[in-house]
Amino acid sequence: MAIIMLQTWLSTGLFIIAHDCMHGSLAPGRRRLNTMIGTICLAAYAGLSYRVLYPKHKAHHRAPGTSADPDFNAAEPRRAWPWFVCFFMNYYTHGQIVRITAAAIVYMLFGASLENIAAFWAVPALLALAQLFVFGTYLPHRHGEAAFADRHHARSNDWPALASLLTCFHFGAYHHEHHLSPGTPWWRLPYIRAASKVPHRQ
Repeated sequence: MAIIMLQTWLSTGLFIIAHDCMHGSLAPGRRRLNTMIGTICLAAYAGLSYRVLYPKHKAHHRAPGTSADPDFNAAEPRRAWPWFVCFFMNYYTHGQIVRITAAAIVYMLFGASLENIAAFWAVPALLALAQLFVFGTYLPHRHGEAAFADRHHARSNDWPALASLLTCFHFGAYHHEHHLSPGTPWWRLPYIRAASKVPHRQ
């Protein structure tokens, strides 16, 4: 179980690396390198397509928490389960299933059992999806009693640094900071909060 949980966290990390690639912060000024690394990380994580996710993530930052945001469920801005279903269906593609199936076949040809593929790749990928949704999307963008601070419709929290790192590589606890400065890599988000001015760049 400990290995599966570690693999889940590392799978989340693969998505976070790809996310930084989308914002150009992994290799600043080198778009092709960012695209290549992001493509590899998303494929390794869950057979996802960087080419498909990139414009959707840009749309999320253009209109966060609105009906134009592919990560948001405007019909259910408070309830997690309907929002998650909408979120999942918006990103699911038949191509992803084809890529996952092809990868599983290759793994089995090299001697991996279907049980191990499920336990150490499929299950961690699904758990990472839930982790990314809850801590990186739902909690920061859900509607509550208090109004959002600005047009980003995002909230941060005051979790300890270790909890912030373990839950979503700082993109949950520092989500508002991320929207204010999307070009800042995940590991520098705590410094953004401490700074007197937040650079606005994307």
